[in-house]
Amino acid sequence: MNQVLVVDDEAAMRAALEANFRLQGWKVITASGTSEALARFRQGPVPLVITDMRMPDGDGLRVMQGVREVVPETAVIFLTAFGNVPEAVQAMREGACDYLVKPICFDQLKETAARVLGTRAAKPNPAAPPEFVGRSPVIQGLIDRARQVAQTDADILLEAESGTGKELLARLIHRASPRHARPFVAVNCAGFPDTLLESELFGHVRGAFTGALATKAGKFELANGGTLLLDEIGEMPLSLQPKLLRVLQEREIDRLGDTHPVRVDVRVIATTNRSLAARVAEGQFRADLFFRLNVIPLSLPPLRERREDISELIEHFARKYAPTRVVQFPPEVLERLCTYDWPGNVRELENCVRRALVLSTGAVTELEFLPQAGLLNPAESSAGIEAGKTLRDVERSLFEKTLEAAGGNRTRTADMLGVSLRTVRNKIREYHLPPRRAA
Repeated sequence: MNQVLVVDDEAAMRAALEANFRLQGWKVITASGTSEALARFRQGPVPLVITDMRMPDGDGLRVMQGVREVVPETAVIFLTAFGNVPEAVQAMREGACDYLVKPICFDQLKETAARVLGTRAAKPNPAAPPEFVGRSPVIQGLIDRARQVAQTDADILLEAESGTGKELLARLIHRASPRHARPFVAVNCAGFPDTLLESELFGHVRGAFTGALATKAGKFELANGGTLLLDEIGEMPLSLQPKLLRVLQEREIDRLGDTHPVRVDVRVIATTNRSLAARVAEGQFRADLFFRLNVIPLSLPPLRERREDISELIEHFARKYAPTRVVQFPPEVLERLCTYDWPGNVRELENCVRRALVLSTGAVTELEFLPQAGLLNPAESSAGIEAGKTLRDVERSLFEKTLEAAGGNRTRTADMLGVSLRTVRNKIREYHLPPRRAA
């Protein structure tokens, strides 16, 4: 059962939120002020706190600080009056998950609550991402260069295959930069419909479009003074690219529906798993935007080009997912893992090791616990790859065979390949693969 602590000095607001959340099956705790909220949280911590910004005995920031002293990963959403939006934006920079402007729409609050709880579950410690694992010369050289460019304010374009650790490298650059004490904000350009991405990036004012019930800051404003990661930049719609180009050149944004530009001081790191130069040639990406982003290009090598790091990565994931067990991977298992090409890169390797640890309860992990496509019988998996085949043909065959091995389950296919479920769905449509059962 979902649990929430609602903090507001207005009794009517507390009662309305409590009633709506209870109707959705939530367990609700309420508090009328900062002191009562902290006392109730210490008695029984909950994963989500929704708090008013201003209250007679303190503000919402004190609530957030207090609950996170008890449980650091607690998700916090602020409710604020229109005139206090700057305070809410500052709260976002200090670690709040989101904010909504009163009067609020409960459906919007419910969706926001579900999203922030999902994000926290997927990333239990987003403030302290792990460092790169690997001592290969190519990785050490890349890290040295990343730390060097981190000292500049130049925008960075990071091109690499899926699963190689692009966001990890972007966070490393941010932590090594003079901006490290300011926000790191990430947005997936492929994760929003075209009509919503502009609002997500640049914000909007109340009434700017149907459903814009309150003024909301965009990701550029939230990242002010820090770093903004634009993930999957190659998927940004052409119609939005001129506006991004203007922001990169002028360092000011235009909220949807607003008449006054807002200055921003943001370092942009753009990532893509597709060649932007190729997208330009296809007419799907503006050449001037590509050149503006490509000030400092970086590239992460795929795992097959840094095989000497695989054993260390396996040990790292074994410690991560089985910290209390002594796990041994016999030589024949390690050899198989180190010779596999890992089309899903580090993400695929991590999923494979995690699955093997779950399935094998003993100290020794045998080959039978590696049901990864191509691992149990690499000769058979490579038999369909012939000299002269195009990469498109090979990719189509890989997705088709993995879908078959996964029994048509798209979620398991994504897990086996180390790619997103969205990618699997897109490839099924792109290659006109046979209909599969739902994920």
